[in-house]
This record gives sequence, structure tokens and C-alpha cells, in this order.
Amino acid sequence: MKKFIAAFLLTAGIATCSFAQNPLEKAKGAVQTAQSKTLDVGNTANAILGKLGPALALTETQKPNVLNAVTGFLKDKSGIVGLLGTNKAAYASKFSALQGGLFGKLKTLLTVAQYTKFLGLKPKTNDVTNALSQLFF
Repeated sequence: MKKFIAAFLLTAGIATCSFAQNPLEKAKGAVQTAQSKTLDVGNTANAILGKLGPALALTETQKPNVLNAVTGFLKDKSGIVGLLGTNKAAYASKFSALQGGLFGKLKTLLTVAQYTKFLGLKPKTNDVTNALSQLFF
């Protein structure tokens, strides 16, 4: 009988320990989800330039300047992405200001025709497979 009680208590103790770890696993999952929402600025900026270059017929002089503007925008955007899960209104407000700054820079770097074409490249929805979505959403 003593062995049965000891085995029961041991089993109950192990079960309790495994349940105690569940909140930790949930916290790890939340951290991983938050990290996946962060931007890979360098790769994203290069992917955007890879689309804008041919679509807008960017010159060799324009390419580094556009890349710098996009990279700066994405760095700033990465600082507010966390708000998407906690305060969408604050994200929208800050994103609008960042986007206005980027678009103002692009107006000075692109010709009128290029800038008009750039605005026409806006995806209809926020498509994670389209790097240009990062500039519009």
C-alpha cells in the first residue's frame, strides 16, 4: 500500500510540474510570435528595390538613394510593428507619419512619372508575399 501511495504522489508531482510549465511555453510562443512580426530590414529593403528598380526604370544614381530611403523607413517601421497587436490606432497614426516622410523623400528622388507609377504599384491588400506591402500597410 505504501508503494502505491508513493507511486501516486510521484505521478501527481510530475503531472503538476508539467502543468506548471505550460504558462512558460505559452510565453515562449508569444515571444516567438512577436519576433516573427519584426521586420528583416535589409532583406525587405533589397526585395523592395528589386521590384521598384525594373518597375520604375530606376537609374543607377537613383537606386542607392531609394534604397536608403526605404531602409530608413523600414527601420522606423520595425519600431512600431509591436503596436499592431496592442494598439492599432497608435500604429495607424505613427505609420501614417512614417509613410508620409518616405513618400516625401521619394517625390524628390523620383521623376513625376516614376512617382505616379510608384503609387500605382500599391497592392490591393496587405499581401505578405509582396514586399511592396511593407510600404503601404
